[in-house]
Formats: sequence, C-alpha cells, structure tokens
Amino acid sequence: MTDHRDTVRRYWASIDARDWAGFAAVLADDVRYDLPQTGETISDRERYLRFNREYPGDWSFAVREVLADGDRVVSRAEFTIGGETQDAITFFGFAPDGRIATVLDYWPEPYQAPPGREHLID
Repeated sequence: MTDHRDTVRRYWASIDARDWAGFAAVLADDVRYDLPQTGETISDRERYLRFNREYPGDWSFAVREVLADGDRVVSRAEFTIGGETQDAITFFGFAPDGRIATVLDYWPEPYQAPPGREHLID
C-alpha cells in the first residue's frame, strides 16, 4: 500500500527542485487541479506540468505540515514570491495506483481582525 503522505512529500520536493519528471511521476494521467478562488480548473497531467513550469517569478516555499486520513491528505505550506509570503492549504485525492488524482488549492488572504476581541488575543 502506498503511503500517501510520502507521495505528497515527493510532490512538493519535486516542485521545489523543479524536477518535472519526478513531479509527473506522482501525478495520475487525468489529474485535476482546482483553484476555487480564481475559478480555474486544469485537467490532464501535461497541462498541470506546464502550469507549474511556466509559473512566473522566482518563488520558493516551505512545507509546514502534511496530514493524512485514509486516502485523503492535506498540506500547509508557506510560499514566498517577490519578497511576500502567502499560506497555501492543499487537499489531495489519489488514484487506485497511489498517484495523485485531485489537487484542491486554497490561498487564503490575510485580513484585519474585527474589533472587540483584542482582550482574547495573545
């Protein structure tokens, strides 16, 4: 049985190294990538590879945690591009052969806390 956490770690390590062959190896042929905040969906391994290869800028990231529950995995990472850091939360689903079949990516934007709860914050 495939350890899906290891597959997700290989996914991130191959992106970080710009190892596109290694990245392709962990993706199902019909992988589906969804970005709900922009409304984008990319289906097909080659198109998803191209999306990542062509992503603009000099970016880097650090994976902060990878959690698994059965055949679902979620990761939290910090991405840095242009001197700014953003958090990303990514949900993964898997094909029967253990490769990544679905990627659901959320990029939450920071916002100002509402007034009135300052006394609760450390």
